[in-house]
Amino acid sequence: MSSVLDFQVRYSETDQMGRAHHRHYLVWFELGRTALMKECGVSYAELERSGTWLPVSRVEVEYSAPVKYDDPLRLYTQVERVRSREVVFGYRLVDEEKTTIATGRTCLVCTDVEGRTRRLPVDLREALENVAV
Repeated sequence: MSSVLDFQVRYSETDQMGRAHHRHYLVWFELGRTALMKECGVSYAELERSGTWLPVSRVEVEYSAPVKYDDPLRLYTQVERVRSREVVFGYRLVDEEKTTIATGRTCLVCTDVEGRTRRLPVDLREALENVAV
């Protein structure tokens, strides 16, 4: 299962060269990740209220082509791997012609409020495993 998110590059996301700045790709990936989890019935806010945190422990981004202000984009997000204490999400960002703009991956580790690593809650792990590729 892939979550699909359509959006346009906002002016505030561009740099002096008129292209989307690389830092915004991580924000877009987060939007995709939260949308996918929501589609699985998982709320980040509820997880945190229950004492479960999912900080990002690793990020990989490969930029293939630049994008400019107002360019329409589509982000595909999927769960690549689920382990007892971590989940890995994969991302593919494309333009109108379906040309790949960037691909990426984030690894999130499950912790408690103090930052101690813990196992993913069973319901969360099962929800993510059900949509993993």
